[in-house]
Amino acid sequence: MTTSIHQQLLLQKTVEEISLVRDYYNTGATRTYAFRRQQLLALKKVLLKYEQEISNALYADLKKSPEESYGTEIGLVLADISLALKKLSKWMQPQRVSTNLANLPSSSMIYRDSLGVVLIIAPWNYPFQLSLIPLVGAIAGGNCAVVKTI
Repeated sequence: MTTSIHQQLLLQKTVEEISLVRDYYNTGATRTYAFRRQQLLALKKVLLKYEQEISNALYADLKKSPEESYGTEIGLVLADISLALKKLSKWMQPQRVSTNLANLPSSSMIYRDSLGVVLIIAPWNYPFQLSLIPLVGAIAGGNCAVVKTI
């Protein structure tokens, strides 16, 4: 099966975007607590500022009422951001775990390091929620993200 020129151009554009985002990630700017918190707060601020416009768009595209938009899309994302802001400091701390017998008397820790760039592809049925909830996790994890919908 051959792909159309349009699909090839979209793929090429996505690859270029990921490359640019990867370059930014490699600067190390996304790894600090302050940066992650700032980005989560900025995302929350934007969602609250444009809540009505988002609700109107969800009605126009999917015929979701304002209540349904908040309950199934906007509210879930805001709740996830609030949880991430509350737990972010704890999530960034190394976690002590038990050491197996072969490695005693040493100690064992789990370090949660960011891994790079995340490509988030959201489906059409819940495009807002299923693109932004993974974005919250990516930001909290210190990663960069490229978000696409299909």
